[in-house]
Amino acid sequence: MNKSILILGIASLLNVAAHAADAPAAAAPAEPEASPLSFNVGVFSDYRYRGISQTRLKPAIQAGVDYASPAGLYIGAWASNIKWIKDAGGESNVEIDLYGGYKGEITKDLTFDVGVLTYQYPKNHLATSANTTEIYGALTYGPATLKYSHSVTNLFGFADSKNSGYVDLSASFDVGTGIMLLPHVGYQKVAGDGNSDFSYTDYSFTIGKDFSGFFLSAAVVGTSTKSPGGTAAYASPANGKDLGRAALVVGVKKTF
Repeated sequence: MNKSILILGIASLLNVAAHAADAPAAAAPAEPEASPLSFNVGVFSDYRYRGISQTRLKPAIQAGVDYASPAGLYIGAWASNIKWIKDAGGESNVEIDLYGGYKGEITKDLTFDVGVLTYQYPKNHLATSANTTEIYGALTYGPATLKYSHSVTNLFGFADSKNSGYVDLSASFDVGTGIMLLPHVGYQKVAGDGNSDFSYTDYSFTIGKDFSGFFLSAAVVGTSTKSPGGTAAYASPANGKDLGRAALVVGVKKTF
């Protein structure tokens, strides 16, 4: 009698095990969706914008916030310390950028980005306001992006410079182990009578690597801002240094 019960028990266990093996595996817990809201903060040895130092070749602390919807719409804000407004006789020591736009896909490998960006320098008090607004459009194919920005106001304090334009070509190459190569070349056209000497070409080549969420970068940055006579078109009134001279810019940025 006891042997029969034991045999039946073993048979029942084997039957349960067989059904368990045939049953579909439990679904893995779904990973939480990425938040549409992100923040960034960075420290750099110089703040170069379109090749020109905004901080008189001194360090900069920068921070920003972005919101990107799944539908492709995005808005953001970003800020950095600066020195050029005070060097030009104004009072602002900060730049605040506000922007928004829409990104989408044209084909599998071709995407676009259109938007508007305003650069604000609170209480800059320059003869021609430094506050600048641009509209922009960009196409990205594979690793390369071609972008054009067009000013709908005067450009960064230049008188009668509305309709200035900036075109740039950049790329991003992942060469493995988290190392990125980022080449860039651009051309800034400053519109208006008497402003032609301030048009120039800029270039940069950046090497960056992610370390546990911290992106460390080193960039060689330069411009063609010197005239044929050797005079710098963008020179610091404070010390006479060429703000577009070739230099190495290093930094670290954290996005979270």
